[in-house]
Amino acid sequence: MSFSFHPEAEAEFNAAVEYYEDAEPGLGYDFALEIYSAIKRSVELPKAWAVLEGDVRRALVRRFPYGILYSEEPTGIYVVAVMSLHRQPGYWKKRR
Repeated sequence: MSFSFHPEAEAEFNAAVEYYEDAEPGLGYDFALEIYSAIKRSVELPKAWAVLEGDVRRALVRRFPYGILYSEEPTGIYVVAVMSLHRQPGYWKKRR
């Protein structure tokens, strides 16, 4: 199985990497590794995470207050959002 990003989810991911890298050199890289680790777990066990709404599930990210929101598609998982857990919860719903 593979994965792909919604364009806005990819933009969120890149913005968060930049934010953490600006905060401390190397932290953006660490954040990216944790995001990809959560995605990998989701690809390997797509039904392991709780359903958030409809067919969208949320995998939590280690070390950082983020979640990966994704849906399972025939070709892999589709990352709908790279969501800060401190952000307004339903902002991503318009992407579906």
